[in-house]
Amino acid sequence: MTLDLNRVYTKEDIIDQLSAMGEPRGSVVLMHSSIRLIGKVEGGAKTLLDAMIEYFTSEGGLFCVPTHTWANLKKDITLDMNDPKTCLGAFSDFAAADQRGIRSENPTHSMTVFGNRRRALEFIKDEINVTSGTAPESCYGKIYREGGYILLAGVAHNKNTYLHCVEEIIGTSNRLSEPLDVTVKLSSGELVKTKIRAHKTSFTDDVSLRFPKYETAFRYHGAIRDGFIGNAPAQLCDARIMKDVMESIMKNSEGADPLVDEKAILPKLYI
Repeated sequence: MTLDLNRVYTKEDIIDQLSAMGEPRGSVVLMHSSIRLIGKVEGGAKTLLDAMIEYFTSEGGLFCVPTHTWANLKKDITLDMNDPKTCLGAFSDFAAADQRGIRSENPTHSMTVFGNRRRALEFIKDEINVTSGTAPESCYGKIYREGGYILLAGVAHNKNTYLHCVEEIIGTSNRLSEPLDVTVKLSSGELVKTKIRAHKTSFTDDVSLRFPKYETAFRYHGAIRDGFIGNAPAQLCDARIMKDVMESIMKNSEGADPLVDEKAILPKLYI
């Protein structure tokens, strides 16, 4: 694809790009994105969101946008359901405020879900009670169980929050803090106090910065489909394959943590 950085993309252009990637229309898709790298879209964030909703929900699927508030962990209220401000940028803020979506009550890692209302409500059910932001019982775990996908648009796997959930599913140690006290303000104004474990390791400040080490293994096993959204390179990532690859690496490493250093993951661990 030849990129024209001055091109202004329409909703139809975005939908054509999704079709060219073979994106699913009836599954669950969570998108992490960089609006800056996607480039100019006619109508801005609204048109981009319109395109995503139209495409991914047209055959019963759910389109999800992360609307995290983990940056509020030291504040009195971690999540205010009446405040669309997230810690992920403009597109997430826009999605959180869009009345077509339903936002989960996850205290640190909420997401706004678009699609069939009944299915969306079931998908976000009981999020306020999760034990960690990406716990296996959370929406992130449901993406795995429902055979969903992670769409990375202009970002790499260091933004692939789903991989935190995989680490919990497969039992990776040294990844979570002790339970922390947090407060969620519901849309009714009621304050709900609960506890949640944050992502934490002893060997680095942010283990997600090492998630890109998995990409070669993911590609070897066919977990990634490439394309573009606007000007941004995009990866459509199969949630179940990524989990299986990471589980295999953990098993073959015989207890050694593959992310403990910045060295590449050896092929013998995933081939």
